[in-house]
Amino acid sequence: MTELTTLCYIEKDGQYLMLHRTSKGHDINHDKWIGVGGHFEDNESPDECLLREVREETGYTLTHFVPRGIVTFISGTGVTEYMHLFTADGFTGEPIACDEGELEWIDKSRIENLNIWEGDRIFLRLLRDDAPFFLLKLVYDGNEQLVQAGLNGKEMKINSDSNAEQDYFQLSSL
Repeated sequence: MTELTTLCYIEKDGQYLMLHRTSKGHDINHDKWIGVGGHFEDNESPDECLLREVREETGYTLTHFVPRGIVTFISGTGVTEYMHLFTADGFTGEPIACDEGELEWIDKSRIENLNIWEGDRIFLRLLRDDAPFFLLKLVYDGNEQLVQAGLNGKEMKINSDSNAEQDYFQLSSL
């Protein structure tokens, strides 16, 4: 099965708006912290999906956003997801409660200490380092373990002797 999605990290005052996914029962992202976004509807473009999903989940209307990359997730369970990754630093509107979890502004320096996917650590570092538009492939084993990663067509080395707290992805392929 193939899925098309968007994900956006909205920036304000050195923080990202993060969604702690706690509300849905059978949610692959349950208890993870992620940006905001979601699945394409019929005939939507990536930017249309982004604008709709951000408005539905946050109450905000984006006024300035930038496409940052495309992330291909191979789940190990038969699902391949092509995620269009954005950042945004302009928005209007009033925040609303999100039915998928709790929204919270988090200092960018604290995000890697949250419960996030290992592959998200890679693209969050690319965002932090203001990398140019990138193509990232993340392969999981079906049990939430990242087993392979590739950036712009080059395989990335994953050091197996490190733990999640350490910087164990070699981003030398940038």
